[in-house]
Amino acid sequence: MSGPRRWWRRVLLVWAALVVAAGGLTLWLQDSDEPSRPPMGERATPTPSLPEGWQTACSRSSPDEKGRTLCFVRTR
Repeated sequence: MSGPRRWWRRVLLVWAALVVAAGGLTLWLQDSDEPSRPPMGERATPTPSLPEGWQTACSRSSPDEKGRTLCFVRTR
């Protein structure tokens, strides 16, 4: 009866070793393949410019107590 148990134990150990080796290889290849990239926040695109006529479209909005104004401009 101890024969099949040892067999399953060996299969399990080989499987675990393969999983660990494949994970390490994946991380190593992933790091070596890509050039050094800046963190996600530093890759942001520039802020888009406002459409023409936004000053007149927002002139009817009233500022809050801190002087900020919220204005929605819809473009096509």
